[in-house]
Amino acid sequence: MQSLLTPEDLFLFNQGTHYRLHDKLGAHVVEGGTTFAVWAPSAQAVSVIGDWNHWQAGGDVLVARESSGIWEGTVSGIGHGERYKFAVVGPDGVTREKADPFATRAEHPPETASVIWQPRYVWNDAAWMATRKARIARDAPISIYEVHLGSWRRERGEVLGYRELGRQLGEHVKNLGFTHVELMPVMEHPFYGSWGYQVTGYFAATTRYGAPDDLMAMIDALHQQGIGVIVDWVPAHFPTDAHGLGLFDGTHLFEHADPRRGFHPDWTSYIFNYARHEVRAFLISSAMSWLDRYHVDG
Repeated sequence: MQSLLTPEDLFLFNQGTHYRLHDKLGAHVVEGGTTFAVWAPSAQAVSVIGDWNHWQAGGDVLVARESSGIWEGTVSGIGHGERYKFAVVGPDGVTREKADPFATRAEHPPETASVIWQPRYVWNDAAWMATRKARIARDAPISIYEVHLGSWRRERGEVLGYRELGRQLGEHVKNLGFTHVELMPVMEHPFYGSWGYQVTGYFAATTRYGAPDDLMAMIDALHQQGIGVIVDWVPAHFPTDAHGLGLFDGTHLFEHADPRRGFHPDWTSYIFNYARHEVRAFLISSAMSWLDRYHVDG
């Protein structure tokens, strides 16, 4: 087994101060296969299921890593582009098929599997990145154009892809004199009517408009046109879809167990349990992943 987790990683995670969990948990391609790691402290067993094993639980098993609550393991012979989920056996003996909370990509909704993904995009916005700090200083002039990518503009009734959006949106916003665009949530979400505000994939760009590399290209194109990119990020609540974070290991892991604190009746969604160290690390790592991987500016 090829583990990416050091003892220090485990300590910081359980302490709630590991802010680069996306580099350690989830699915990562390694020599000869893919290594998986997932947090499920109350699980009796965890295995990886996918096309290669006909979605049968119990074959490609993960092993609990000490007392960290993390299960990990390496599956040989699979890599970029493979679909997968975690089969998590809870303390009640029920097996729940869960999407990877740290997945870089998800299937196009309404499908719900995660996708092993190695972004290969080569960035060309070094000039922007070198001056980014000054562009978002408190005394810097900022004018923000908010946009929902799926309804901003269409061609022949179809939504535009990330790359075409980068070209058209950049030109439009620049002509209007805005300095930044604010993207309504582009994290993966199952219900399109939520406009992205009910997230299931906190590390995954929605596949509705293309692959992660395509979103990178869009942001790169905007930067090269002198336009900054801000994203709406939703760390308040998450939907109750069976493949999502709710009851992840058969217990209220990410959400409060008390429905008075852990359930939003107006949105019918779960509310994060911020008192749990690992949940805070999960959310902060999500924010950092968008800054690191996608070069967003805020």
